[in-house]
Amino acid sequence: MVKTKKKGKGKASQPHAPTLTPKEIAAQKRAAKAARQKIIQVNGACIGFLLLIGLPLMLINEKIGLALGAGVPVMYWSYMFPRSALWLFLLYMPFSGTVIYQLVGGNALFNLAKDAFFIPACVALIQECKREKKPIFVNKELIPALGLLTLCATLTLLVVNGSMQFVLPLCANLPNDGQGVLCKDGQPLLQGVLGLKVLMGYIPLVFCAFYFVRNKKQLLWLCRIHLLLALLCCGLGLVQYRMLLSGACEGTRNEVGDALFKASVEAKCLVGGSLGYSPSQNFVRLPGTFASPWHWAWFLISNSAITFTTAFCDTSLWWRLGGLVGMALVFFNAVICGQRIALALVPVVTIALLILTGQVANLKRFLPIGVGLGVVLMVVMAQHPEIIQERIESFQSRAEAAPPEEFILGQFEWAMKEQRGFLGRGLGKATNSTRVFGATALTETFHPKLLYEMGYPGMLAFIALTSNISWVAFKVMRSLKTPSVRNFASSFWVFILIISFFPYWYPLDTDPVAVYYWLFIGVLFALPNIDAQEQEQLKAAEAEELASKKGKRRRP
Repeated sequence: MVKTKKKGKGKASQPHAPTLTPKEIAAQKRAAKAARQKIIQVNGACIGFLLLIGLPLMLINEKIGLALGAGVPVMYWSYMFPRSALWLFLLYMPFSGTVIYQLVGGNALFNLAKDAFFIPACVALIQECKREKKPIFVNKELIPALGLLTLCATLTLLVVNGSMQFVLPLCANLPNDGQGVLCKDGQPLLQGVLGLKVLMGYIPLVFCAFYFVRNKKQLLWLCRIHLLLALLCCGLGLVQYRMLLSGACEGTRNEVGDALFKASVEAKCLVGGSLGYSPSQNFVRLPGTFASPWHWAWFLISNSAITFTTAFCDTSLWWRLGGLVGMALVFFNAVICGQRIALALVPVVTIALLILTGQVANLKRFLPIGVGLGVVLMVVMAQHPEIIQERIESFQSRAEAAPPEEFILGQFEWAMKEQRGFLGRGLGKATNSTRVFGATALTETFHPKLLYEMGYPGMLAFIALTSNISWVAFKVMRSLKTPSVRNFASSFWVFILIISFFPYWYPLDTDPVAVYYWLFIGVLFALPNIDAQEQEQLKAAEAEELASKKGKRRRP
């Protein structure tokens, strides 16, 4: 008799792969050949379009040539290979600020490049689901709240933005530019469309992520790739800060007056965009690899959760150790970046994750490494005590000038006073990225911004949606049976919960946190399918082990 190899101690045996028939082998070969032909044809068409259409147009008009010559092939390629396009979307986003300001000289067209990957890929996945009769609404419990928000946003766009576009007189035709009189400023309808895109444009990521992560291997690699991105971006952030310290980059140290305290694109250094560094005034605002310090701060806050997830949930020891290194780098960048919100929220998010996910019980496994990393951080911070002192003074001065609770209440009071109807002042009217189409009001808190733009119905509809998401995500997490999959779900849920109700600034209007928020909602909703796969494998392994034991007992 042929002896079977002994199973490793403590490891569940994996079910044997079924033997393929000749017809199945031939079908696999035909599919592989068709896939190769598709890659060659699509890439050939994209290159041909760029050479024959794009380059001649660039000679006439650089921006038009670049938008058509490169944009059309990218969108076509993304439509043909939607899952690869989603990977490129996630990989490009952390470096978009560096591409725009360091490589292409501030060309704003490249700010839309990530959407050229995302939108065609989303359309392709929707069509794929229709062909295969798969649901597009991946969780039906969200439909009422999502429908209510869509209705409120659409009414505001059509009624408020539409009336400003077609009913109000032009400010330029009124004396004193229409002071004290309601008048049309800019392009309110286009401003509303862009405001709607900023508010709800990434919600389809829930659907995309649900069909993007289809098994545990893909789940692990999604988190691992984001860990590598965090390590690379944080490493570049440290190099950026080192170059400023050494004088290789001037920053804003030679500016005068108010310019000493303002981040500037002209002061960019190595990576990213707008930067402020005036050591004589203890003023530091680093953008990392992003376009501005605010975006970098929210990248660090988001990655405090992403690196934590890999550090405590990955199945590989080496990746868990890498996650701990990522957590240390994120924390150190939060210290040196100069953004109070990053320095405050990174440790808060980490502590919340430890407590709410129950990983405090597993902390002892990583305690020696954590202590070592902590010692390294303490030594580095001891070498630059002025940084810590400046952050403490900055916190104190901000808290004394505007206590958080009073500041948020003041923003609500301001938004309530500014109401001119129950549908608000118009979509995009308090969204920074819509300034290109008209004047915007300055708000620094998210929910008052919603109240200003969409009135009470829109604000309450958005709160209803995020509340519904948090509750449904919690129920999904509690339904999972596989411990490792449930650990991922608990980490995602805590991140979703924090961002859903975070009152300060506007994280759900900002890359990358808005992208990560909707992405991980979709991933969490896909976890029951992965959990079912893991349970099936576990049952098959147990059945195989039981059959093996019975066979041994029957032997003479």
